[in-house]
Amino acid sequence: MEPNLGPVLTALARSAVATSFGPRPPGAAELLADTPTALGERAATFVTLEREGVLRGCIGTLIAVRPLGFDVVRNARLAAKDPRLPAVAADEVPGLTVKVSVLSPSEPLAAQDFPTLLDGLRPGVDGLVLKDLDGHRATFLPSVWANQPDPERFVAALLRKGGWPRRTWDGDLRSAPWPKGLTAERYGTADYVSAP
Repeated sequence: MEPNLGPVLTALARSAVATSFGPRPPGAAELLADTPTALGERAATFVTLEREGVLRGCIGTLIAVRPLGFDVVRNARLAAKDPRLPAVAADEVPGLTVKVSVLSPSEPLAAQDFPTLLDGLRPGVDGLVLKDLDGHRATFLPSVWANQPDPERFVAALLRKGGWPRRTWDGDLRSAPWPKGLTAERYGTADYVSAP
């Protein structure tokens, strides 16, 4: 990823949110006019919106299914309406901190128990995806390590987020039962931030 794309990506995300309030928001193709050709390469992204350090929305994709620019526009608009939080209002946009994370392809972690998983994580580096055969699925971006610097707390918080039973994540995770069919994948990100 070209390092000079950071300002382009964050400006694109901010513009996607700012222009989404009108009666006919411009499409991604309109917002992408006159942008670098690198935005046409497929990539998976997350867009995080914060106001004064408080999360206002975070939406993304784990698999590269569309061009980078289109993915940023889509995820920025969805993050502004993150169903977990009140929707971002138009007057909030100038005060938002916009973060765009471009994900590397994920790689499986060969873990069959929690001690192996915990020992294989690289704090501050790895994003993590957990999923099982019962339909539980959750991910944390590498930036979550700032709030959960301990691998055991990081994984427990992710299990809680994904809706796994309390007995799985409450207590000593190293001795907790490994959920049926649980798989883990890690990925890295290139992160770009634009303050208000």
